[in-house]
Amino acid sequence: MKIPSFESDYNNGAHPDVLRHLVETNSEQSASYGYDLWSERARTKIREACDCPHADIFFLTGGTQANATVIDALLRPYQAVLAVETAHINVHESGAVEASGHKVIALPSHEGRMKASDLQAYLQRFFADPTWEHMAVPGMVYVTMPTELGTIYNKKELEAIHDVCQHHQIPLYIDGARLAYGLMAEGCNIDLPWLAHHCEAFYIGGTKCGALCGEAVVFPQWTIDNSQCTMTPRGFFTHVKAHGALLAKSRVAGVQFDALFTDGLYFRIGRYAIGMAMKLREIFLSKGYEMRPSLTNQQFVVLENAQMKALMQHVLFETWEPIDEQHTLCRFVTSWATTDEDLNVLEGSL
Repeated sequence: MKIPSFESDYNNGAHPDVLRHLVETNSEQSASYGYDLWSERARTKIREACDCPHADIFFLTGGTQANATVIDALLRPYQAVLAVETAHINVHESGAVEASGHKVIALPSHEGRMKASDLQAYLQRFFADPTWEHMAVPGMVYVTMPTELGTIYNKKELEAIHDVCQHHQIPLYIDGARLAYGLMAEGCNIDLPWLAHHCEAFYIGGTKCGALCGEAVVFPQWTIDNSQCTMTPRGFFTHVKAHGALLAKSRVAGVQFDALFTDGLYFRIGRYAIGMAMKLREIFLSKGYEMRPSLTNQQFVVLENAQMKALMQHVLFETWEPIDEQHTLCRFVTSWATTDEDLNVLEGSL
């Protein structure tokens, strides 16, 4: 019998609608390097969803690749990126950003979130130091929505961070690897157009939200007072190529995002996975387990080590970090492929 897996939201193939679109278009020929018909269709749909008719959109294959490429393009050679200490680029990307010559400066993490006050305090201290030119200069800010710990930002929090960035004339970049799950979380007061108008760059994650692979990097280029505000780094297409991130068969990503942004599929996937995560959360809470706060498809549970080992015989999940000698924080993740049968096996195994 198949063991239900809650290890991640990308351990299945593509959502059936995405896979169907790939099969239906497979025999058609197309242009390459992002100029295919489906990539153009996907860009049009994403621009409409973001309410950014001038947005530049590029399709890359994975999150680490997208982060390393965008950050390198936005920064000058002597600049660094600011992120919280739990940020993906600081912990789980094998130094990809540092490999391009840019330091990651870690700020305190508040349940995965950055506080505007911490950011402002750091930047004030940095530029008040008369020797700052001897240091890696902060040149951009990186946040994730939702965070690595499944928490989300609200409008007030993100707007405050963006205001600090605007004051110091540095861009805000938002990692949206799990963006669908953040935007669809209960109580989230941010939608895609608002997000696009409160940062200089972000990406819409496909790999963890129903695609086989693929991330859509968006430079909003919104219009203010009838004047176009250009945010795309100069020569970004060439920069993507130099990073080995340019897809020759660009249709692979384009077809998938064309499907994801048809009839709200991307957001429906997010809503469904969160619904299953809330059922999973209730199973643990009803049996007295300690849970960390999360409104998204990632749920964090404290298990006794003996319980953890016993449960591993029945369902798959990820150990996150040790709490003490007897307890471990574990992560359970839902996706478009999670079923009620999977949850029934979990409940029966506790």
